[in-house]
Amino acid sequence: MAASMAESGFRRQLNWFDATLLVIGTMIGSGIFIVSADIARDVGSAGWLLVVWLLTAMMTLLGATCYAELSARLPWAGGQYVYLREAWNPLCGFLYGWTCFLVIQTGSIAAVAVAFAKFLGVLVPALGIDPDAGAYTFVDWPDFNRYLALPLPWREEPWVFWQKQRYSITAGHAVALLVIAMLTAVNCLGVREGKWVQNIFTISKVAALVLLIVAGLSFAADRNAIQANFADLWSGVLETPRFQEVNAVVAWPSLAAGMVVVGAMVGALFAADAWNNITFTALEVHDPQRNLPRSLLSGVGFVMVIYILTNLVYLVALPVRADPELETYLRSTQQRISQLTVAGQTAEAQALQRELEQRWRQATPYQRGIARVLDDRVGTAVLEQVSPRFGVAFMAIAVMISTFGCVNGMTLMGARLYYAMAKDGLFFSVAGQLNRCGVPAAGLILQGIWSALLVFSGTYSELLDFVIFAVLLFYAMTVTGLFVLRRKYPAEPPFRVWGYPFVPVFYIACCSLIMLDLLIVRPNYTWPGLFIVLSGIPVYYLWRALGRTATPARRN
Repeated sequence: MAASMAESGFRRQLNWFDATLLVIGTMIGSGIFIVSADIARDVGSAGWLLVVWLLTAMMTLLGATCYAELSARLPWAGGQYVYLREAWNPLCGFLYGWTCFLVIQTGSIAAVAVAFAKFLGVLVPALGIDPDAGAYTFVDWPDFNRYLALPLPWREEPWVFWQKQRYSITAGHAVALLVIAMLTAVNCLGVREGKWVQNIFTISKVAALVLLIVAGLSFAADRNAIQANFADLWSGVLETPRFQEVNAVVAWPSLAAGMVVVGAMVGALFAADAWNNITFTALEVHDPQRNLPRSLLSGVGFVMVIYILTNLVYLVALPVRADPELETYLRSTQQRISQLTVAGQTAEAQALQRELEQRWRQATPYQRGIARVLDDRVGTAVLEQVSPRFGVAFMAIAVMISTFGCVNGMTLMGARLYYAMAKDGLFFSVAGQLNRCGVPAAGLILQGIWSALLVFSGTYSELLDFVIFAVLLFYAMTVTGLFVLRRKYPAEPPFRVWGYPFVPVFYIACCSLIMLDLLIVRPNYTWPGLFIVLSGIPVYYLWRALGRTATPARRN
């Protein structure tokens, strides 16, 4: 290496326990409390819901195993960016870093900070996000109605890939900004301060999840829900609207059902994502060649066990599908609202929408089922079964703890990626400098500013949807790079992938299968995501033209 690890300026203040809590804390955000509702709507049965989570657990563990060897083989700051750079070329590494800064890392920070504010709004409505739920509102344009469209030669009408009907700025957005600013400031004080925040909030969120599991199994278990869900584990997938959409494209019911299940994994995978971030911090981990693999495998394994147990709690407390009469009413009313809207009868459509929302809110969590719980808050619905009075408040506090810790972990680790890029001359040079506390403060601040702008833009959610395909592509490219790096750096690391080459090949195949599914049935998400990634190509060559790019030496 051009510079020894001791000369890098980073301080090794993360042990195995700290690194493991960073993995756990960034994986567990708000997704586990919400995403099962969307999966249930897609797959329609308890068996397939569990299959989705089991497949997600298997795939995530396989990916973590491959990254464990990569982290042991190249224990350098920047993690995945470095793996792509060394396996392929600097452009591949840059495109990953570019997409992380533009959307993946910063968009995730923005989305999770907003989730914190949403659940704060449950306790204090004035500090929430939704103007209609009583949030204090600074700006509200109900008729904003802006969209982005792309004319394509094979389509008669321009392709509308983003549309926003309403734009508002509320006290909740200010709360999200405060969370980002506060945690950015804490992490500028040093990695020790950031890790203590992480440790406290990760232990707290794990305790809250364990309490949810114990309380759910002990007090929320419902005999009727168990009968409805487990008497026939596999029925329902052929009846979901998602199946109808996919089958209309492929015209093969068996294939369509499989594609629905594979597509449903996307939400679960992103609820279990961010485990790779720990690789960014290699220069701050004691004995990284041993502790990074251990933290990856133990952290990911622990989270996936917790996630599967949590979903079992959901299934013993609530039926997967809504009450048939209520479901019929919902679908027929939504269809009528669409007809009125198309006919230009806006007032009638709005009145019917208000009637629908009132009817839906009057229903019990059991009547709504997992697929139709209010605002997709499955965890909240389960605790409502335990305690209608205190369950909602407890879950709001639990999610706030979880999201606060998640934002802290992503903030801490993301700046180390930009540090590595800056050292290669592929990012602002100031991001490659450490402050007197031994942390890349400028990178932290740049990340915080862009995350805050995404909060107020209101586009972070759409952007994250767009880059689903890109994230899977980068995962597949990184694991494929393992074959290259074994030849390029033949020295034996302390950890090697079990079952090589079958494990990485199987993981690459899984990523490819999901990407193919997205290309066929969700093109509105896939192509904008690829555009975001490819937009980095001219930026990369612009950096080179400006003479800022150094030879990618092993500077870590």
